Amino acid sequence: MIKRRDFLKLSALAAPGVLSFTDVFAQADTIQFGCPVPMSGPFAANGKYADMGMKLVLQKYNKVLGKSLGYTTLDTEGKPATAVRKMQETIEKGTHFFAGGILSGEALAMGKEAEKGNSIFITTAGADEITGSDCNHATFRWSVPTYGAIEQTVRPLLEKMPNAKRWYTITPQYVFGDGLLNAAKAIFKEKGIEHVGNSYHSLAEKEFSGYLTNAMAAKPDVLLLLNFGSQSSDTLRQAVSFGMKNNMTILMAWASGLEQFETLGADICENVYFGAQYWHAIDSPFNKEFVPFVNSSLKIDPNYSLAGSYICTKIMLDAIIKANSTDPKAVIAAMEGMKYEGLTGTEEIRKGDHQVIKNYYLLKGKAKSKMRNKNDYADIISFGKSFLALDKTMCKMA
Repeated sequence: MIKRRDFLKLSALAAPGVLSFTDVFAQADTIQFGCPVPMSGPFAANGKYADMGMKLVLQKYNKVLGKSLGYTTLDTEGKPATAVRKMQETIEKGTHFFAGGILSGEALAMGKEAEKGNSIFITTAGADEITGSDCNHATFRWSVPTYGAIEQTVRPLLEKMPNAKRWYTITPQYVFGDGLLNAAKAIFKEKGIEHVGNSYHSLAEKEFSGYLTNAMAAKPDVLLLLNFGSQSSDTLRQAVSFGMKNNMTILMAWASGLEQFETLGADICENVYFGAQYWHAIDSPFNKEFVPFVNSSLKIDPNYSLAGSYICTKIMLDAIIKANSTDPKAVIAAMEGMKYEGLTGTEEIRKGDHQVIKNYYLLKGKAKSKMRNKNDYADIISFGKSFLALDKTMCKMA
C-alpha cells in the first residue's frame, strides 16, 4: 500500500500553476485534465501513485499555450459504471483530456465515453481490445497490450528454460486475464508445452490457497500468474508460503514493479520472474532525466503507476503544444504518428490503432544480499517490442 509519507507528498505537489478542482472551473484560461483511476478498493495503491504522476508533470510544465494547467482525480473504484458516470460529469464541466483507467474493463468503457464526449483518453490498461476491436479515435494506449506482455515474458523464459514443459496458470476472469491466457496458450501450442491446468478467479478474490493447492497437485515446471496488483501480490505471497518456489519457477506476467516489490519484500521476490511495463533502472536518455527529477521532487524512485501516468499526461501536453490548440480533434491529429524519447527509449504512437510502440521487460527478483540499494529488487533479463501487425489487431477506426 502507499506509505503515509508518500501520501503526504501528494498533497505537497499542489503548487502555483496546478490548480485544485474547485479553482479549475472558476478560470476559463485553464486547460483541464482528469485522472480517472481507482483511489479506493483493491487497486487503490496503483491509483494513488498514478495521481502523483499526473500532478507532477502538470507542476513541471506549469503553463501550456499561455494557459494554466488544472486537474481533478476521479475515483473510478475500479468499476466501469462508476468510471463512465464520473467521466461524463467531468466532461460536462469542461474537461477533455484524461489519463488513467488502470483496469481494462473501466478503460474500455471510458474510451467509448471519451469518443462520445469529444475528448481524449490515454490509458495504461492491458486488454488487446483497447487498441483492437474496440478502438476509436479518442482512445490511446501507452502500455503494451496483453499479447506483447506474454510474448516478452513467456517466450524468453522458455528460451532460458527449454525443459520447462509443464505450465499451470492462475487467471482473473475478465477481459484482461483472458487476453493474457489466450496469448499464453498460443505460445504453448506453438512450442509443444503442456498446459496442465488453469484456475479462474473473480476480481473480488483475496484467498488463493485453493487455486495454489490445485496448481501444486498438477506438478508444473512453471506457475504463470496472470492476475494484477494486490491480487497477484497475494497469490505470490501465498505461493511462497507454501514452498512453491522450491519446486517450480514462478512467472508473474504483468507486475506493478517497484510499488509491488516494496510490499512483497526481497525474500518473496527472489528468483521470481516478473513482466514489467517500466522499471526505474531502464537505460534510456529520458528515463535517466526522469528518475533524478522524481528523486528530487518526491524523494522516491518512480514506480510503474507513477511513471505511466506521468508519460501519458506528458504525451497529451506535448501534442497540445505541437497542435498549438486545445481542440481535441487537433490534438488527436498531433498525437497520431508522434515519435518521441520516452521512458523505454524511442516510442511511437501508431496512427492506425493509437497504440504506443514501446519495450516490455522481463525482470528477475534479486536476493536481498545482492541488492545495491533499497530499491534494487530486480535485474532486467530481457526486453523487446512485440505487437500484432495492424491488419491483425481488428482495429477499424470509424
